[in-house]
Amino acid sequence: MRIAILMANTDESSFANQHPKDGKKWTALLSRQRPDWDYVTFSVKDGDFPQEFESFDGFVITGSPASVHDTDAWVEQLSELIRTLHAQQRPLFGACFGHQAIAKALGGKVETNPGGWVFGSTEMAISTPAPWVATQPFRLYGAHIEQVTHMPEGATNIMTSEGCPIGGFRIEDHIFTTQNHPEMTPGFIAALIDELEAEKPPEVITRARTSLALPADGPQFAEWIARFFEHAKAKS
Repeated sequence: MRIAILMANTDESSFANQHPKDGKKWTALLSRQRPDWDYVTFSVKDGDFPQEFESFDGFVITGSPASVHDTDAWVEQLSELIRTLHAQQRPLFGACFGHQAIAKALGGKVETNPGGWVFGSTEMAISTPAPWVATQPFRLYGAHIEQVTHMPEGATNIMTSEGCPIGGFRIEDHIFTTQNHPEMTPGFIAALIDELEAEKPPEVITRARTSLALPADGPQFAEWIARFFEHAKAKS
């Protein structure tokens, strides 16, 4: 299997440069589950997009501090790519910004979370099972204030969390998303909380730090992503 990682993370701060880029984070996450797969990163936020699709078995759109409502040219180009991949029913997974970008590009709606920031370790529940996911509750790290409020036509809500009713969705067997961040490690989310302490409300930071006592299930979710790509390929 050959997976294209579409890196949307626009953070070029000194903090970001002290940590692996998202392409490396996603490669590390998925390669622990499927070490024999190939992973190719495209920095779409810099205008670097795949020119052909046939050699890839699946696509991953990463998170980003950018908003899907931004008017940058790369955001619109990514939206066009999403619509093309959907029309061709090519396997596509999106996390956080990727989840929101897929929803918006296909006619859904993304809005500010009325409950404010979701930050830290977040418990999620499977609302409608998919063939590639287990049914027990699990945790992922989250960091978002915007979220999907209306899904695209044909989408099924498959996971939910407190304050985020649409925590992830699927469209048939070729699109799978989550609002949260399976690629974030415990060390990275702890460092991110420290980095954003001065920018976020004190109660958001306190709640996020407290939540870290409950570890996230990133590797388990990575297995589900791998099974999604395998399931999609078997169905194609």
